[in-house]
Amino acid sequence: MKLLIVEDNESLQAALVKGFKKFGYTVDAAKDGEEALELFFANLYSLVLLDLNLPKLDGLEVLREIRTVNQEIPILILSARSQVEEKIAGLDLGANDYLVKPFHFTELEARVRALLRRDFKTSHTLIEIDDVTVDTASKRVFIAETEVVLPKKEYAILAYLTSHRGKSITSTELIDNVWESDVDDAFNSLRVHLSNLRKKLPHDFIKNARGRGYYVE
Repeated sequence: MKLLIVEDNESLQAALVKGFKKFGYTVDAAKDGEEALELFFANLYSLVLLDLNLPKLDGLEVLREIRTVNQEIPILILSARSQVEEKIAGLDLGANDYLVKPFHFTELEARVRALLRRDFKTSHTLIEIDDVTVDTASKRVFIAETEVVLPKKEYAILAYLTSHRGKSITSTELIDNVWESDVDDAFNSLRVHLSNLRKKLPHDFIKNARGRGYYVE
């Protein structure tokens, strides 16, 4: 899961980059609006964190440019501008959420998770990683050109991990997002499903980061 952080305050930018990397995200950072657009058009991101008060090109202009080419990527505005008019302007231009500075990092990370979870549940795209293709519209999985039929729970685990590629996903997060309701002994059930799923995928496709969870590169 790759984030683009656009923030001109060097100390805050460094803190955000460090914080999200600790949570297993891949992060790029830009210090002004022009650099932000250069990075955005050259890379594939899962979410953009965007300050409004930027040098060279204002954050609202950056938001407008992104939305002309991509209507789907979640964008969360970070700004000291607390006026209602600024919030409305950002949301009208297509921002998905707005957080006023100063803020607690834990709240920011929770909002990012919520936006990414919402995007996972509503997106209908092909996720292609090496020889593995997950069709989230038809809920079908292919290795090379051969379809692999997965039980519902195994498919849901694979879809969640691949849609959050690059991010370590804990067992608790998998259970919260894949199990529709509380299940007795859910952690043992998850381990069984993961073991069966791994046998059907290329070797070491799903990796285990000790103490942090599971991930797909």
